Amino acid sequence: MQGHYRSCPEQPELKEKLFRDLSQLSSTAILASNTSSLSLTRLAAVCEHPERVVGMHFFNPVPVLKLVEVIRAEQTSDATVAEIETLAKALGKTAVPVGDAPGFAVNRLLVPMINEAAFIVQEGTATPEAIDNAMKLGAAHPMGPLALADLIGLDVCLAIMEVLQEGFGDPKYRPCPLLSVWSPRAILAAKPVAVSTITTSFCRAG
Repeated sequence: MQGHYRSCPEQPELKEKLFRDLSQLSSTAILASNTSSLSLTRLAAVCEHPERVVGMHFFNPVPVLKLVEVIRAEQTSDATVAEIETLAKALGKTAVPVGDAPGFAVNRLLVPMINEAAFIVQEGTATPEAIDNAMKLGAAHPMGPLALADLIGLDVCLAIMEVLQEGFGDPKYRPCPLLSVWSPRAILAAKPVAVSTITTSFCRAG
């Protein structure tokens, strides 16, 4: 399968422009997005061939994690999904079909847990190290939620929580202020300091 690969931030307007422009280049190409939370139906709506738009969401670190969420937009054809599932298998991945809803499946479960862990730190209930150790030892997680937040990126976690809050209109998805305070969007840094360091410092300061 031939493909053209582009990368852009999780900004709806920017992705829509990119997909609109790419859809004009070919009537047969599949436009697959690795978005972690944005609506594929919305992306497909701006394309000339919406039936060939699909989500192909890999998980970090990609060489290690086997999962690929295959997200079907309302317009996505069965043939497009089949081609993407075949590609995922050829890459040694396991494709799991997921509907087009904010956060899809994994991030809708995972990122609110990270968000809640940040609230626990902010409230002074437990340290970042204690939370991570508790989840590894008590819930059999291979990595604590705050260490995982470092791996994902606090800016990405914040963006996903904002998508969930906007998409569902439910206050339970309100982003923890710590994510906003230490997001690269706020501090203009290329990458935030380890969350275990910054959140501890924040609590001591506040």
